[in-house]
Amino acid sequence: MSRKGFGRILGTILALTMLLSIFPASAAGPEPADSVYRNGKIYTVNEDFTVVSAIAVKGDRLVYVGDEAGVEAYIGADTKVVDLGGKTVIPGLVEGHMHVTGLGSSLMNLDCFWMPKQTILDLVKAAAEQAEPGEWIQGRGWMNTVWENTDYPTKEELDAVAPNNPVFLTRACGHMGWANSMALELGGITKDTPNPQGGEYLKDENGELLGCMTDTAMNPIRAQIPELTLEQQRQGLLKAQEQLFSYGLTSAMDAGNSIEVYEEVFGPLYESGQLKLRVYGMISHTAADNETAQYLKDHPIDPDNYELLYNNHLSLRCVKMFADGSLGARSAAMLEPYSDRDDHIGDYRYTQEEIDPIVKVAYDAGYQVATHAIGDGANHQVINAYEAAIKANPREDHRLRIEHFQIVAPEDIDRALELGILPSMQTTHATSDMLVAEDRVGSERIKTSYAWRTILDKGGIIPNGSDAPVELVNPYHGLYAAVTRCNRLGSPEGGWHMEQAMTREEALRSFTNWSAYAEFNEDIKGSLEVGKLADFVVLDRDIMTCPEEDIKDTQALMTVSGGEVVFTRDNSKPTIMWNGLPLTFNSPFYTEPGTIYAPLSDLANGLTATVTRDGSKATITVEDKTAEVEIKTVNGVEYVGVRALFEGLGRNVTWYGLSSCVSVGWLK
Repeated sequence: MSRKGFGRILGTILALTMLLSIFPASAAGPEPADSVYRNGKIYTVNEDFTVVSAIAVKGDRLVYVGDEAGVEAYIGADTKVVDLGGKTVIPGLVEGHMHVTGLGSSLMNLDCFWMPKQTILDLVKAAAEQAEPGEWIQGRGWMNTVWENTDYPTKEELDAVAPNNPVFLTRACGHMGWANSMALELGGITKDTPNPQGGEYLKDENGELLGCMTDTAMNPIRAQIPELTLEQQRQGLLKAQEQLFSYGLTSAMDAGNSIEVYEEVFGPLYESGQLKLRVYGMISHTAADNETAQYLKDHPIDPDNYELLYNNHLSLRCVKMFADGSLGARSAAMLEPYSDRDDHIGDYRYTQEEIDPIVKVAYDAGYQVATHAIGDGANHQVINAYEAAIKANPREDHRLRIEHFQIVAPEDIDRALELGILPSMQTTHATSDMLVAEDRVGSERIKTSYAWRTILDKGGIIPNGSDAPVELVNPYHGLYAAVTRCNRLGSPEGGWHMEQAMTREEALRSFTNWSAYAEFNEDIKGSLEVGKLADFVVLDRDIMTCPEEDIKDTQALMTVSGGEVVFTRDNSKPTIMWNGLPLTFNSPFYTEPGTIYAPLSDLANGLTATVTRDGSKATITVEDKTAEVEIKTVNGVEYVGVRALFEGLGRNVTWYGLSSCVSVGWLK
């Protein structure tokens, strides 16, 4: 399916239908809107990427998209009129691949995201000191590739800080776990335990358990961890919603949950009105003959007449499968051995003979199938299974998806696009995996890996997402990675394989109408057009024109879903964005006209800086850069000028007044 022209006819028909239904022909003109947003720079992200200045909302739909003169007709006595003051507006962002409940549960456990190993061990130690003996300690986000010693961690390291509690920490990728001895014992895992299909117990040079395991090998431990109660799951889901709305994400694809979770966790929250996030749910599907498979057969989907649940808030027309693991864990399934591990091809979840009927069950019941496949072997296998299902039962518009589509043989890229398979990719994966990717697959296979430009130039589209909590859910990190092929640290200089980068327009489409198309919802969301849902976000900067390095720091000022304001940013305190993340301050800022002063000690901690003082001056060193700044003491707290410090370190500094945000860029 070409990305040019998809949905044009359907969108036009929908717009005309909505206009006729809402506004009967009359000489009196249109009915007044509930709200009007005017005097803005509004990127519609429609077919022509039109920019307008005003929109009008009635109910949960857009009834006008255009210029200032035209919107006047929609303003009545009770219409709320919002002057945007030139601010940038984009469609509500559509998260194309994440784990919504996974993000919620991760917010309730230890946050280990990309932290130094010692920091993680300190967190575990502190948690153990507060926990009852035998109580589980869980966390997620460790990433050995960013540690000084990139070796996988050991059980002994966790034993030393938590000897009386089982500990299980999931790697950022979600495909490897790090356990202590008590957790291994509770899971019944010994050095003699055989590797299961689709997983591996890592061992040291003496054949002893290391404490790390991949994919299905984690299951015995996970089976011992007490499940969250329904109420805990609901609270976690609401926490995830709060975070998503704060970034301007109004929709999210939830990459795999049971029917029971959608019925018992999502359903009651939608019914109570607490859950307002639009969710494209995916039913976890693992076998051709289990209860879920029978459910799919008993509840077939009519692709031409599927109705969204809870007033366009929940879709359950897709299933999620796994074909392999991750590149970082060396469990992605490869056609040829890993370049950095002899005779190891990763972990296939299924044989070809096993996966084909699993795909067929869901496909024949009318469901969209989305399968996790990272290695070129897994991608080849999934394409084979999809092709077999399509040939046996042709469907005009199947939109079968492959999630991640990272390491793919050139001929399989062509084959997937010819079959109409959608490559659902996450741009931040490339800028995280680049630390190990070429080592894992070598210089030849890397040429067609994370191949966004190749796919786009061949006429494909790329639904984008974060895979949170694998990566941070912040969509502006994804937009930034798509355009620059750099990580949040600005590395590597000039970008990693920039020949595969996206344009800014493509990047924005990947988080809006391309992701909406990938879930069969391009007729109601993904762009700002008459008749579509009034989902949009007001930004503190123009992401189409601001410095590339500042895209990652973008702040949502207001998020609107179905015409309802669901998030408003508190700008009463300045925010300093360093490497794409806000610095944390325990003391208040101090301001003078034109100058912001930040607490010196908090800055030093946040920047991991060394500070030496000489009277009223401080010499601050961050990595190999040094700045000398004046110290101002106020109420016993030492302060330094923010701009003076960062410019002294050779960084670009941009002040975004709409959000009271300081974006710290790279070297001048």
